[in-house]
Amino acid sequence: MTVTKSKQNKVFIFDTTLRDGEQAPGFSMNIDEKLHFADQLVKLGVDIIEAGFPISSPGDFEAVKRISERVKGVQVAGLARANFKDIDVAWDALRYAENPRIHTFISSSDIHIQYQFKKTREEVLAIAVDAVKHAAKYTSNVEFSPMDATRSDWNYVAQMVEAVIKAGATTVNIPDTVGYAIPSEFHEFIKFLFNTVPNIDKAIISVHCHNDLGLATANALAAIEAGARQVECTINGIGERAGNTAMEELVMALKTRGEKFQVYTDINSKQIMSTSKLLTHITGVSVQPNKAIVGANAFAHESGIHQDGVLKNAMTYEIMKPEDVGITKSTLVLGKHSGRHAVIARLNSLGYNLTDEELERFFKLFKVLADKKKQIFDEDLEVLVGEAVYKMKGRYKVTNVQISTGMYSPPMTLVTIKDRYNDGVETFDVAHGNGGVDAGINAVKKITETSAKIESFNLVAITGGSDALCEVTVTVVEEVNGRQLKVFGNGVNIDISVAGILSFVDALNKLEYKKQRNHIGEKIEAKL
Repeated sequence: MTVTKSKQNKVFIFDTTLRDGEQAPGFSMNIDEKLHFADQLVKLGVDIIEAGFPISSPGDFEAVKRISERVKGVQVAGLARANFKDIDVAWDALRYAENPRIHTFISSSDIHIQYQFKKTREEVLAIAVDAVKHAAKYTSNVEFSPMDATRSDWNYVAQMVEAVIKAGATTVNIPDTVGYAIPSEFHEFIKFLFNTVPNIDKAIISVHCHNDLGLATANALAAIEAGARQVECTINGIGERAGNTAMEELVMALKTRGEKFQVYTDINSKQIMSTSKLLTHITGVSVQPNKAIVGANAFAHESGIHQDGVLKNAMTYEIMKPEDVGITKSTLVLGKHSGRHAVIARLNSLGYNLTDEELERFFKLFKVLADKKKQIFDEDLEVLVGEAVYKMKGRYKVTNVQISTGMYSPPMTLVTIKDRYNDGVETFDVAHGNGGVDAGINAVKKITETSAKIESFNLVAITGGSDALCEVTVTVVEEVNGRQLKVFGNGVNIDISVAGILSFVDALNKLEYKKQRNHIGEKIEAKL
């Protein structure tokens, strides 16, 4: 559903990944990384980047300063405690920004006022007002936060909000600093402020929710329903303790349930996955697989019933299009819960159109493997297809390999291959190479006259010791009539070179099969 855009129903996205997110354990970034990430936030379309806490360290000051100089088209905010020195330092870092914002804060809860600040409510209120007035001397873009607002006296928070707006705050943020609120209560709190603060229309009301009870996104959505029009959030929901409102969850909830909220953001949702992946790349911390929107399983299906539904119509089990968040397509994860439709669809996508007889043999092998492995990958399917089809019908069969190599003599390999499409005639050839495997593959290419190339070569020892049984898996590609075919080949032998040659021939058999079944290139009558 398309939401009519207006000044009243836009939700501003205040991204604090580089401040609240970055200060969480394990998520620290250097200046270059922060600059790179800030560039991506601009592509994403956030409205405000909270670039850091300038007075906290020279590194943070420099990061805020350089981001302010660099990014265009977004507001850049710097955090400052409610004292003149913090605010002065924040402005020194922010002064270069196209649209700078000073974000100052002090606690409003009695717990903090009495035990952390050891002051009275009146003293704290005066400090808040003075801080906002001082910040307003530098810029008209001033944000104020009464920290720990959700554990504060609502009337006192209302008094503070009214006073800071009068002092010059154009955005007032209501933080659920310790993740204490629940959605219905938070909704009532924001509504209370709108109904109680006489000058509240002079500022944008923002919320900053923490996820200690797993309710950060739910609380932010409840606040939007109550009238809040800015949300402070982070990519992947990172931040202090259990983290913050996850930007991707908030944005996609508003987009998917547009008829419910009747608001919009300017986020380019197709950049969500790229931004999430960049953050995990920079920090080295991945999101959990079941994370909403950006987790590996967010658009993955294993249940046979779900897979069947998604194949027929994605809307049966998906409320969002994966393309909308920058994912190419949904994933049907193959495992013991998968149905035949999903497996056949995957085989078809790999270029295999098996006969009913071949499918029966294949599925018997598939079920046995699925009981042993949590997930079946494309490489596994290739091996199973080989067992069900090629071991019986493969065009080429290696009947002999002889390798000659040494420290001072060039490696040379002789390979003999039987061609079942040519009455089982055996042909041998010899080739040189950079090693026994390379020489053997060169010999195979001469015999088969193939243009296929090896894209990757992986070797593992199945057993231990110097006489270990070796398994080689190769990825092979071939260009046929303008279309690129890709297959996986598998070979097992006690000799590494022989295993490599067998894996390449296995791949050639699969390429031949794809050409036959899909009528790609010149068709050869197979003598099966």
